[in-house]
Amino acid sequence: MVKIGLIRCEKNENRCPLTGCFRSIETVTQGFSMYEETEIAGVFTCRCPGDRLVEYGKILKSKGAEVIHFCTCAFSEKSDGKWVLGNGFCDRLDDLMRNLSEATGLACVKGSAHLPEGYRPETISAGQNEASSEVSV
Repeated sequence: MVKIGLIRCEKNENRCPLTGCFRSIETVTQGFSMYEETEIAGVFTCRCPGDRLVEYGKILKSKGAEVIHFCTCAFSEKSDGKWVLGNGFCDRLDDLMRNLSEATGLACVKGSAHLPEGYRPETISAGQNEASSEVSV
């Protein structure tokens, strides 16, 4: 069982109760389909410009998180009823994920529920120079 930490963006917290993300974690689908079984370790809301993100990651790790997923809305948008890459809420996401992974030693995954068609979740791990689609926990 993989314990998931989930980070959402403040710009969506008043519109989204994370229902899709929780359902995807529970059913091991969408951004969580690379795991056999999952369990939520905790959720935090990142507030611009991400100053407390490392603190949140360390807390999630102390609660058992083995990997941290960032919600799809941070890097994608809904257009004409479909999720498409680009124009998400965070233009610094890769840097924030890289910093968080370096500080915690946990892999950070870009994607949760509502993945854009054809998108495979990208992973940033400590010491890695670029994102990959592989997660090791």
